[in-house]
Amino acid sequence: MTTKRVTTHTLRAMKSQGEKIAMLTAYDFSMAKILDLAGLDVLLVGDSASNVFAGHPTTLPITLDQMIYHASAVMRAVKRALVVVDLPFGTYQGDSKNALQSAIRIMKESGAHAVKLEGGEFVVESVRRIVSAGIPVMGHLGLIPQSINKFGTYSVRATQEAEANELIKDAKLLEEAGCFSIVLEKIPSALAQKVTNMLKIPTIGIGAGPHCDGQVLVTHDMLGITQDFSPRFLRRYANVFEIMHKAFTTYVEDVKKINFPTEKESY
Repeated sequence: MTTKRVTTHTLRAMKSQGEKIAMLTAYDFSMAKILDLAGLDVLLVGDSASNVFAGHPTTLPITLDQMIYHASAVMRAVKRALVVVDLPFGTYQGDSKNALQSAIRIMKESGAHAVKLEGGEFVVESVRRIVSAGIPVMGHLGLIPQSINKFGTYSVRATQEAEANELIKDAKLLEEAGCFSIVLEKIPSALAQKVTNMLKIPTIGIGAGPHCDGQVLVTHDMLGITQDFSPRFLRRYANVFEIMHKAFTTYVEDVKKINFPTEKESY
């Protein structure tokens, strides 16, 4: 396997050549190392760490310092993949100067390759300012989890014509502002296909059908570590929860019965 770094230019070339982009989330050194060796093109240090690592019901509580901590751990493991880091809630909304400072901190302190932020027209100024500083930006449209309190539901977005047209408009604005890619989350497959065909930059789908230029899932979800999250778009590629649970319970049993450590495992 080539160890040549994946860059934003690589992703654009992949779109033009019809090669799909594989993306998963990463939050720590050990997992990131396995993901990178597996050939993932993009690793997203997602604010979903707020859910799967910290146990919060939403992505809102995670801080910029915490995102930098996770991103730094991931960067120490990665040799090939492009590493994108979520700007957490409150670090870019409504203030493009704050957005730029947040992005600069992530890039300088973690060494990551790009940042991601959610929203359309209302974040375009932030996108422009960040890109003008030489920092690559990935957009995110459709279901935007940081705005869950505004929408009040995690249901499919842009099913009505008005919202679909707004999403199309926002996608064009993000591309014009300089985004190198856009995540499309939980929108109708036909709409995702339309947006993908319309843009020169790659789209990454999650619950947006097969026509996007790439796909992303939360690693803990696709591994079956999380058990209480089963949306239609999630395919579980393993049941790591069961494997880990069996290992832990067997360890407890061995310790209790003095089956561990054995003489061979002692000094």
